[in-house]
Amino acid sequence: MKNLSQVVFALLLALVATIWIGCGDDMTGGEDTPNDQFDRGTMLAHWADGFIIPGYRSYLESIDSLQEKADRFVLNPSLSRLNDLRNNYRFSYNAWQEVSMFEIGKAEELLLRNNTNIYPTNTVEILDNISSGSYNLALPSTNDQQGFPAIEYLIYGLADTDQQIVDQFINDPNYNTYLTDLTSRMTSLAREVYNDWTNGYRETFINDDGSSASSSVNRMVNDYLFYYERFFRSGKIGIPAGYFSGSPLSNLVEARYTQPLPINKSLYTNAYTSVKNFFKGESKYIGNGPSLESYLDYIKDLTDGADISEAISSAMINVETVSSDLDNDLAKQVLVDNNKMLATYDALQIITVLLKVDMLSALNISVDYVDADGD
Repeated sequence: MKNLSQVVFALLLALVATIWIGCGDDMTGGEDTPNDQFDRGTMLAHWADGFIIPGYRSYLESIDSLQEKADRFVLNPSLSRLNDLRNNYRFSYNAWQEVSMFEIGKAEELLLRNNTNIYPTNTVEILDNISSGSYNLALPSTNDQQGFPAIEYLIYGLADTDQQIVDQFINDPNYNTYLTDLTSRMTSLAREVYNDWTNGYRETFINDDGSSASSSVNRMVNDYLFYYERFFRSGKIGIPAGYFSGSPLSNLVEARYTQPLPINKSLYTNAYTSVKNFFKGESKYIGNGPSLESYLDYIKDLTDGADISEAISSAMINVETVSSDLDNDLAKQVLVDNNKMLATYDALQIITVLLKVDMLSALNISVDYVDADGD
């Protein structure tokens, strides 16, 4: 007999198919909804004040602390200081999951995500940079040589034992320089984004509350979808599970070096919670407010249409059920029982369709990015 998650999964597949047929193949947004008076400005204010600004503030505080711990470690490398640095690293990496989806405004201008979390990191180039002492982390070609994955390699993957890692920093000052260059760059980028939001961009973002393709709601929704589809669904689950390549690729999981206490599942879980809470407008900082979910409910009542928000909420619950049994180490999960990873991807894909087809059609928002995956 099928278990509950399988039944829910099958029902959701049928629901998506029904909605898909009703929407047709048009993914460029529907006709203008008559009398749509939803207060987009208030929703934008809730996004800014409940998610984006406090999220970046928390992230910046964590990165400031990470830089302090890195500076302290390189001043006198030791096992205890390495452990302190690692603890702060894990905290900061999880804080990043809250804001990674918000690549709009200054974050988009700086390509913050590319400079913060491109993995797998390029260990060969990192060691070449350290050896030569010559590199420019502002160049796009160095995206895979910096950020969290590069720091992770230096403090976890540089050698077989913790003492050997400490000895590398003791014996070669170039390692110390590279580590502090990485942390100071991340701090600088995070501070620039946060300062921009708190020195004028918040008002610009909220005041642009129209429905044009370049308006804040339309751009933010597209950024949210792009992040969900490309960096969350595919990056964290689909690619390492081999969904696109045909075979599992355990070396492509996020945070692959953080042993013996792996954090990649916690990164996935925190990122998923952030995605879900944003959709529902559930801010841990200021409480609940207007959201994509309430906007969809408003459109449903206005047009007597399909209950898209309920379908999305049900699909989100299904994802939590399906992914709850994933191992804390996703690299191990890929190797031991990859079917659980593939099942998680399938559950996430249901949400992709509901968000990208049904939600965008209901809200009359066009897709503004190219989907190389074809879905």
